[in-house]
Amino acid sequence: MTRDGPVWRADYEFDRDASAWAFYNSSNLNGSRQPWRPRDWAVLTPGVVLERVGDLDVLRTRDGGPTPRRISLGLTPRGDALEGDYPALLFTDGSVALFTGAFDVFALARPDPAELTADEIADSRRQGANARISWKDRSGPVLAHGRRTQNAETQDGRAYVLFGRTRVKDAERLVSVADPELPVWIAASLETFAPRVIDHYAMKLGPGQTDRPTILSTWYGPTQGTTNYGGSVLPGLIVMTFEGQELLTPSEAVLSENRWFIAHEAAHFWLGQTVRAERSRESWITEGGADLLAVRAMQTLDDRFDARELLQKEVDDCVDLGDRPVAGAGQRGDHRAYYACGAVLAMAAEALQSRATGGDWFDFLQPLIEDNRASGVLLRSAWLNRLSSLSPDAALATDIDAFLDNGSADPAGFVRSLFDRTGVGYERTGERIVLTLSARQSR
Repeated sequence: MTRDGPVWRADYEFDRDASAWAFYNSSNLNGSRQPWRPRDWAVLTPGVVLERVGDLDVLRTRDGGPTPRRISLGLTPRGDALEGDYPALLFTDGSVALFTGAFDVFALARPDPAELTADEIADSRRQGANARISWKDRSGPVLAHGRRTQNAETQDGRAYVLFGRTRVKDAERLVSVADPELPVWIAASLETFAPRVIDHYAMKLGPGQTDRPTILSTWYGPTQGTTNYGGSVLPGLIVMTFEGQELLTPSEAVLSENRWFIAHEAAHFWLGQTVRAERSRESWITEGGADLLAVRAMQTLDDRFDARELLQKEVDDCVDLGDRPVAGAGQRGDHRAYYACGAVLAMAAEALQSRATGGDWFDFLQPLIEDNRASGVLLRSAWLNRLSSLSPDAALATDIDAFLDNGSADPAGFVRSLFDRTGVGYERTGERIVLTLSARQSR
C-alpha cells in the first residue's frame, strides 16, 4: 500500500490461483446503503474488474477466467460513514488513516458468488487469513501500532495506519493523534482523561489488552445545524470523530459525554479484548458490561457525573426490547438490546456482589477476567455460574438463560422479578420501573 503525493495505490500479490477474490469487509455507505469500494477503488490491471455481486465486493476477470496473481488498484480515500464497518479517517491537514481490514480478501472457487452456496462461501472465508501488508508513504514515515516508521508491515485486520504529518503526542500512558483543527478543549480533555481511566481499570481488573492505547481524533468541521461525535474501539486503539459548530464552545455536557464514551471504549480493552464473548450473540456480556464499567469509572473520576439518567435509560430500553431474544438482537438489527439488557443483567450481578461482599461490578468481573485470560473467551455459562455462586436462588441463572434465548412475554415483569431477587432498588410508577439509586450509586 503506497501513497505518492495525491496517488494512492494498492498492489496485491496473491498466494494462490483463484477464480475470484472477495473482500471480507464488503460494507455499504450509511444512508444510501450503496457499496463504497466500487466507487472509491479503481482496478488498474487490464481485464480485471471490481464489482458488487450480491453482498460481496469481488475482484474477477471480465471473461470469467482465472484472476492474475498480481492486481493493482488506485484508491481515492473518503471519510464517509459505513454500516457496521471502519471508514477511512480524513484529517484537515491532508493526513489519512486507512483501516487494515479493508484490504483483507478470500479466494472464491467460482467468479460469481451467486453460483456458490452460503456454506461454500462460509468455508472459503474460514480458509482465508489477514493480508500481510507493507505500508509506504513517499513523503515520510507512517504511524502503525502507535509508532512512526518508514516501512511498516501489518498482518492485523483490526488496526489503522496513518499517512501524513498530523502531530503525534507520545506520552507514557497514551499515544494521541488529534486533528490540528480539533477544538483545543476537546483534544486536551481526551489527552488527560484517557490515561486516568486506563489506570483505573488496570488497578481494578489487572492488566488489560493494552496499558498504552492510541487515540485517533478527527475533525469534520464546524458544520452548522449538525453536532456529531462518536467512534469505536480496536485492539490498542480508540477512534473518535467530531463535527459541528456547537463544539467550538467548551461544554460540560459534551465533555461528560465524551469522557463516558472513552470510558466505555477503554473498558473493551478488558471486556472484549482481554476476554471476549464466544459469539456475537453473547455481546450482551461485553457491551452491557462495558456500559456499567464506564458508569462506575466515571463516578470515581468525575465528581459531576450523575449515573441516574443513563442507568434508567438502560432499564427502559431493556423493557422495550426484551420481548424478543436478546441473543438474536444482532440478526434483527436491534443492537441496542445488547447494551441495555446487558447492563440490566450487570446491575443485577453487581447487586448480588454487594450483598455478598460489599463489592461492586468490578469485583464481580475481576475473577471472571482472571480465570479466562488464557482462553481469551468469557462464556455465558461462566458468567451465569459466577452469578449463581453469589445467590441462593437456584432458578435465577436458569431464568436469565431463558430470557436471553427467548425474550419474555412480559419484559417489565421479568426485570421487576430480577431486581427483586437480586436487590436492585426500584419503585413502580404505573408500569414503569424507576431506579432508586443510593447517593453512592448515582454519583
